[in-house]
Amino acid sequence: MPAHDLAHRIRGRDDPDVVVVGAGTAGLAAARHLCAAGLSVTVLEAAQHVGGRMAGEEVDGFRLDQGLHLLNTSLPELSRSLDPGRLELRPLAPGVLVHAGGRRYRVGDPRIPAARLAAVRAPIGSPLDKARLGAALGRLAATPVPQLLRRPELTTAQALAARGLSARVVDGFLRPLLTALLSDPELSTSSRCADLVLRAYARGRLCLPAGGAAAVPRQLAEGLPPGTVRLGVRATAVSADGVETEGHGRVRGRCTVLATDAASAARLLPGLHLPGFHPVTTYYHVAPEAPLAEPLLLLDADRASPVSHSLVLSRVDPSYAPPGRSLVATAVLGRRSFDAGGPAALEPRVRRRLSELYGTSTAAWAFLAVRHVEQAVPAMPPPHHFGRPVRVIGGLYVCGDHRDTSSVQGALVSGRRAARQILRDLGAPALVREAAAA
Repeated sequence: MPAHDLAHRIRGRDDPDVVVVGAGTAGLAAARHLCAAGLSVTVLEAAQHVGGRMAGEEVDGFRLDQGLHLLNTSLPELSRSLDPGRLELRPLAPGVLVHAGGRRYRVGDPRIPAARLAAVRAPIGSPLDKARLGAALGRLAATPVPQLLRRPELTTAQALAARGLSARVVDGFLRPLLTALLSDPELSTSSRCADLVLRAYARGRLCLPAGGAAAVPRQLAEGLPPGTVRLGVRATAVSADGVETEGHGRVRGRCTVLATDAASAARLLPGLHLPGFHPVTTYYHVAPEAPLAEPLLLLDADRASPVSHSLVLSRVDPSYAPPGRSLVATAVLGRRSFDAGGPAALEPRVRRRLSELYGTSTAAWAFLAVRHVEQAVPAMPPPHHFGRPVRVIGGLYVCGDHRDTSSVQGALVSGRRAARQILRDLGAPALVREAAAA
């Protein structure tokens, strides 16, 4: 049967062709590619909003993300699955601001040629050390991804120690940067994943969408046909031909895509790979004025500090805060023994550290909120399996950042891979080509 006849026949039935469980980034991306290929899709979401871990909320006029979901302008999937122009990506200032040994310095601007890095005023080693750092970043930027994935695989910490860079370069820049970007204070992540992150950093700019990180899933959802997403519908069991729900009966389809977080996916499909996780706690403070003049990512290189990194969100995008106010987000990584007061009990210590990091009094700052996500980032220790299969059995598929890399890029890629696999299994090669070009 020709592909277009197949698509027409499928669209004409009452039941959708594909039922997607989960309206996070991966599930919405899968739905977007399937709808673009002409199939009918129903997305079931247990929450009352789309976005999963990228969902945002508004508190007293301030926009809060569920953590610091930094994107990078060089990520290829942003253009394949989204419209970057409509996202209006707001880049951070080039480089980062590092606090180490009681002083701050700016370092890591990928625009500066390696030959000029020796003149950068940053206490991260000799002029030769800085030149070597610039050359290493330049090589990463120019190396094709398949070649990076053939490199020997170690933990990130082991790779940093083995690559000939000075301890001052590593501890004064690379370690705090990768800790922040990987949400991994121990740097136990696969060195191949770290190389991909550094490659993106060297090729592009860290950024946030206008309107916050939630703009990513929101754009995906807005591109779907009306009625595609059903909110407040919790799946209790999944199979190749449909989904059992809590209080909404069975939703039937020709195929099912499980696109929840990793822990929920493993509960619905016992035996599915369940990774470890990196917890992230984000503290939001309101300042009467911005403590930095530029939207710079501030890294804390002191290993004894509770803080990993901080960012004045309203410097990146003014919509994060009402006029005349500044919103500061600060990340604390790893598992901590919060006392009976929970994560909020650590706030006074975080605030004191922020005074040191920003070099200003935080006495007038207001503590707005704290968000703790225990399973924020799926762990990627070596050996990391890039591109875990999305097909479980015929008609049953799974996608999410736990199937590729623990990032927005990984979630988008896995959703696209699941959609393409479904189209292949339906015997619609023309639709596969259309989806690949979308």
